[in-house]
Amino acid sequence: MRAFDLSPLYRASVGFDQMADLMDRMLANDVGKASYPPYDIEKTADDTYRISIAVAGFSDDDLSVEVRDQSLIVVARKKEDSKDGGRAFLHRGIATRAFERRFHLADHVRVTGADHVDGMLHIDLVREVPEALKPRRIAITNGRTVEAKVLETAG
Repeated sequence: MRAFDLSPLYRASVGFDQMADLMDRMLANDVGKASYPPYDIEKTADDTYRISIAVAGFSDDDLSVEVRDQSLIVVARKKEDSKDGGRAFLHRGIATRAFERRFHLADHVRVTGADHVDGMLHIDLVREVPEALKPRRIAITNGRTVEAKVLETAG
């Protein structure tokens, strides 16, 4: 894979740090590691989302969900004492290898909960835009109305 130098973006732009960081992350991702474990990202309503990750073979104690620096970090590690228990496998098709999956969260997105059901880890997110950032309608006034008010107060 080619290596791209994005440092000119940082020198020649102001306020686009998040965009450059996003491009850095996308270019740095290794294609091989992006396939395990499989996951879905679902939009459940206008401002709510759900990330579902297939975590077959992991218990609740093996999983960790953390939010740090606008990133959602999901880590799974099997406990050493529950390794194989002396079992001999003829075929081992259920991958229970450790993983760390990161999802970058947009501004004003927060995690509201996580559920582990039937081998699936469901993480619920909500986007809460502050009132100051929501679109608002501005009333349009007629210039004559303003002049009439000024004349009334001057008289």
